Amino acid sequence: MKQVTAETGFTDYKIKPFETIGEQVRKWREEGRSLVFTNGCFDLLHAGHARYLQTASTFGDIFMLGLNSDSSVQKLKGLSRPIMPQADRAFLLSSLEVIDCVVIFDEETPARLIETVIPDVLVKGGDYLAEDIVGYNTVTKNGGRVEIVPLVEGKSTTSILNSIMEQA
Repeated sequence: MKQVTAETGFTDYKIKPFETIGEQVRKWREEGRSLVFTNGCFDLLHAGHARYLQTASTFGDIFMLGLNSDSSVQKLKGLSRPIMPQADRAFLLSSLEVIDCVVIFDEETPARLIETVIPDVLVKGGDYLAEDIVGYNTVTKNGGRVEIVPLVEGKSTTSILNSIMEQA
């Protein structure tokens, strides 16, 4: 039975430390389960994210999300970000039924995490060329594939923030 506390809520068991994720992945592989991986900042969770995550989750058995840490988001987006701290972002994401595991990483890219877990399917949203996605070489040389899911037009954290600023 899953332990629930006022501090952690229901989904804390889905948030895994980077240091031990390799062991968890080994267990899933022993069970014959395929691993799908995506990553991002997910600073303000919105409908575009939800659609993307639902689609990405359909590519395999276990859906793991690599979440940029607060310091990583600041390096990528500037000192005014993230809007929500990593603990809150991880909790919200782990509360989604389609996500099986959230791992927070400190680097600007998920390269080290991808090299640790070697997913069967690497998923990214947008209009990338698969070969340009961080982790492409690691995944494909190990027999995996890369899937690109189109973004939902008009749904972005930046557009939400701009709308808030305009209304303020």
